This record gives sequence, C-alpha cells and structure tokens, in this order.
Amino acid sequence: MHRFAAALAGLCLAAAGTTAVVTAGPATAAAACSVGYRVNQWQTGFTAEITVTNGATALTSWALTWHYAGNQSVTSAWNATVRQSGTTVTAESLPYNAALPAGGTVSFGLQGTYSGTNTEPADFALNGVACGDPAPPATTTPTTPATTTSAPPPAGCADATFCDDFEQQTGSTPAGRWTVGAANCQGTGTVTVDPAVAHSGTRSVKVTGGGGYCNHAFFGTSVPGSGVVYGRFWVRHTTPLPAGHVTFMALRDTADGGRDLRAGGQNRALQWNRESDDATLPAQSPAGVAQSVPLPTGTWSCFEFEIDGAAGQLRTWLGAAEVPGLVVDGVPTADVDQQWLGRAWHPAVTDLRLGWESYGTDADTIWFDDVAVGTARIGC
Repeated sequence: MHRFAAALAGLCLAAAGTTAVVTAGPATAAAACSVGYRVNQWQTGFTAEITVTNGATALTSWALTWHYAGNQSVTSAWNATVRQSGTTVTAESLPYNAALPAGGTVSFGLQGTYSGTNTEPADFALNGVACGDPAPPATTTPTTPATTTSAPPPAGCADATFCDDFEQQTGSTPAGRWTVGAANCQGTGTVTVDPAVAHSGTRSVKVTGGGGYCNHAFFGTSVPGSGVVYGRFWVRHTTPLPAGHVTFMALRDTADGGRDLRAGGQNRALQWNRESDDATLPAQSPAGVAQSVPLPTGTWSCFEFEIDGAAGQLRTWLGAAEVPGLVVDGVPTADVDQQWLGRAWHPAVTDLRLGWESYGTDADTIWFDDVAVGTARIGC
C-alpha cells in the first residue's frame, strides 16, 4: 500500500486566523449585534470566516455592512451574497439563512486579494444599525408576509459551520472557499462543477479520478482545527470500491506531523487510513472487512463522520446508520481498531479535501454535493 503526502496545494494559509469581535455598547441596552471576523491570509490573498450574532430583535432577513481600510478586494463568497463598492462591503442573506432569531448566529465566508496591510474591519452594521449600538424596538423590524415562501436550505445547513450545495458556483471548477489541486503530481484527474448531476438543486462537483499515483484530484477547504468536528456530504460514484486501496476524502492532521487522515476503501469496503503509520480501520482481515460496508454505486449516499480530537475517537455513518467497523471509541474491538489503538492519537484536522486517489490502477468517477461541517452532528 503506497503512502502519500497529500497536503492540497493552495490550501495552506500562511498566517494563523485571528478573531475580531465588536461588542461595545451601553451596559443597559442590548447591542444590535456582535461580529467575529476570522482571517487567514497569505502574501497577496486571504479568506475570512464571519460569524454574526444577532441582538434581541429577530430578523426575517439580514444585511451586514463594513468598510475596508486598505485595498482589499472581495473576489468570491459563500453562504451569503457579497458585493463591494469601493471600500464598502455588503453581505446579504440567502433564502436558507435569512431568518435570524434573537440571539441567533449565522456564518458566511469570503475570499479576497490585498497588498500591503490587511487590516481587519471594525465598523460592522447589521440592517443599518451599528454593532454595539442599542437594537431598535422589535416593532420596527419588517416582517415577511405569510404568503411569501423561500427555497428550502440544503439538509443540515441550519446547524452547520459551513454548508455548500454548489448552487452559487458559476464557473467550470469550484471556487470561493474551494481550492482545486493535488500536491504531489498532476495527471489525468479532473475536478469540475457539473450542472447535469446533483443531489439537491442543479449542481454538484464531479471528480474524474484516474488510476495510479499521479492521477489523484481533490478540491478542498479549511475547517476548524480543534474540538469535535462533524462532517457530512452526499457522494455518488460509478465503479464499486476495488480490492486495492483508494481514498475519496483526506483531512490534514497537524497533531500527526501534518500527515493525512483518509477515508476511502480497500477490499471492496469502506475504510479509514492513517497516513503516518498506515493503520487501517477496520483491520484488513476477513472478519474486519465484514464489519464495514461497500459504498453503493449509481446512487447518492450520505456519508457522515465525527472526529473527537481530545478523546481520540472517530465515528462513521453511511445513510444515517453507524458502521461498526469504522468506529474508534477507546474500547478495543477485535479485527477493528487494534492498529488504531497501537499509539496515542488526538487529531487536530485543519482542512477537508474531497476527490479521488488510487494507489494502484483503479479509476472512478465520483460526485459530491451538500457538503457540511459543524460542531454537532448534521444528519442526512
């Protein structure tokens, strides 16, 4: 079984994220909002994850505005419609995250370019009211007529840190929060936005993965690196999982020397693999493989996972049913986790990459849709 160093090119962000929170205001009046602005930047570009916490007045739609002090230019965004005019930036809600209850939070992100100093904004305003100012009376909040309807959100978006159904992708390859590439070598593998196949809506991401080491292809994004991380995506593929080792998801683990935690298949069933020591979950014995399941072909399947770094635990669901052979819960299970429990393991994952990597000659065409990551189980 080959090993690989698959830290996705372009996803490494040089500076650690920082969070600016605007909460100032009179102690006797509830602030209209507070904003967390977490930025990751490199020499000429940056991404920002923005979390808005509403005040005491429920909103049926929202618009957050701010100004950049430098020459920052927004190039793309996710989970909000973001427009820029000069130094003024406006982020508007989408149908699935428009309702913002009192005390509720909503998150979105953007990518941009800059030169010089990338100063963080500090003058956020929610629906025209500066964060830190007292919120207006509830009676001034516009209401939505009962006859108005909006598009339903992709499953799980309401409880996710981020959720992407790719409906806002307008190009031929994933953009915005997503970066396409593979670190080791480029071959025939491709990643494209597919307007003809989707689990929800009209778009998904299609990965055409070739056999052999150089034909891997991934698209990825950053994820929180601490605490419990839950993930969920819908996947559809063409060729049954082979006898050889393949990967369709990889997460960089900074607590394991930057090596990958990988999900894929071997011996025609789902498995996890730890790049640093090549441990597999389950053990690749007949009894171990029997405690895993194949990945159905020609249909959409819901794949979920939980990674608990502090506890060193891992759980996996397929179609909302837990897979016994893909669980690390600290209790040794014969033919499942003896390799995994061979040493202490407390992962801290920092990115999520979806795609295809074959360590032999096996190829596949695979689609991904409704990708979500959060701090609680998202569900199918």
